[in-house]
Amino acid sequence: MLHLERELVCAFTGHRDSKLPWGTNENDPRCKKLKTALYDAAEAMYAAGRTHFICGMATGCDLYFAEAVIALRTYYPEITLEAAIPYEKQSQHWAPALRRRYARVAAECDYQTVVQMNYTPDCYMRRNRYMVDCASALIAAYDGRSGGTMNTLLYAIRQGLEIVEIAVDL
Repeated sequence: MLHLERELVCAFTGHRDSKLPWGTNENDPRCKKLKTALYDAAEAMYAAGRTHFICGMATGCDLYFAEAVIALRTYYPEITLEAAIPYEKQSQHWAPALRRRYARVAAECDYQTVVQMNYTPDCYMRRNRYMVDCASALIAAYDGRSGGTMNTLLYAIRQGLEIVEIAVDL
């Protein structure tokens, strides 16, 4: 487990592509707008002193966020990115193209934290709590619906994190 000062760390939570109104169509203007907002939010966190970002590596918003942070490193090479992986074979049942994207993003991460080796029903919640417990800020791409993103956001609020909420256009 990596140990950094919490003040330097920003975590991310957001919906999987199955919950996004555009699904996997990343050419949708709403998706492009969200990706820009994620980049801008990460850059603002960097400007506020956060240099380490943690992403849960799920499909959809998590991968968008990780790719935004990777792009930011072009301009700010001191930025580090951590993949918080809920269990070792997270991407095992994904489509081949998505597995390749996951592997590419994971390879670009400076750190990989595998929360547990095998899947259990609570492994994603444990991953989310790990991210929040390491951070002082949370960026949340959120549409108001219940689920893991809402639970992570509420946990982060209870833990006193700075919250930046990015609306997912429906």
